[in-house]
Amino acid sequence: MSVFRSFLFAPGNHPRRVEKALSLDADAVILDLEDACPIAEKVATREVVVAACQKPRAGLAYIRVNGTTTEWGYGDLVAVVRKGVDGIILPKVETVDELRAADWVIGNIEKEKGLAAGTIDLIPITETAKGLVNLRAIAEAGTRIRRIAFGAGDFTLDVAMAWTRSEAELLPYRSECILASRAANLEAPLDTVWAELKDMEGFRASAEHGKNLGFQGKMCIHPDQVTLVNEVFAPTAAEVEWSRKAVAAFAEAEKAGSASIQLEGKFIDYPIVYRAQRIVALAERIAARRR
Repeated sequence: MSVFRSFLFAPGNHPRRVEKALSLDADAVILDLEDACPIAEKVATREVVVAACQKPRAGLAYIRVNGTTTEWGYGDLVAVVRKGVDGIILPKVETVDELRAADWVIGNIEKEKGLAAGTIDLIPITETAKGLVNLRAIAEAGTRIRRIAFGAGDFTLDVAMAWTRSEAELLPYRSECILASRAANLEAPLDTVWAELKDMEGFRASAEHGKNLGFQGKMCIHPDQVTLVNEVFAPTAAEVEWSRKAVAAFAEAEKAGSASIQLEGKFIDYPIVYRAQRIVALAERIAARRR
């Protein structure tokens, strides 16, 4: 199973920036055909980003297409469903119909190109009021999606909301992403980007808040943000050590007929040990990725 802590955006029409992004330690890179790609270059950049995905790279490679309601959305999907592309980021998803239509197109192109069904991952970004209102239906649509993402930039623009340093105004909407994902049995979602590139203290606070809410990772818009995100969304050595002890101690207690114990002054029952198991599993996936 892959690790999804850091998703780094790179403008698809800048070959050098694409090449650099794909060489970094981001768990995934998003080659952008949408906001970071000028209108005049969108069509020509399709082949560029697909070609970049065929080259050796450190992590996964996704392509953010233009929205399905735009003049480029359908053409983007047809062009980028290719071998070597790990997934597609679908922006500004507002309805179940949009998501199902994209899923249908991707599935049919997979067949045409000889790809196994479900080869191309699909991550919708919720970033409008309409998208948030319909989020639970979108999450439960029964498509290929395994996780969603939240985009605060377009969302705050859509609802004329101030995006403050504390991000307190985003709490209800971030929380809805967590709840909708869990209710639909999806993985934990991906958190929004942080736009103030020089404010690394604020960025760390945003990442830690997102992790504490239940997000599994965060989207990044600059290479310097990747290391911090990977650190924040990974368990510490102390957490892993204690979790391993807890899992082992609880297993011994179960053999003796007990389902609640104390370890180093902390009470442990099934919810605590399940959390410990998650931490150990994540640490093992991160270690496997580094090899």
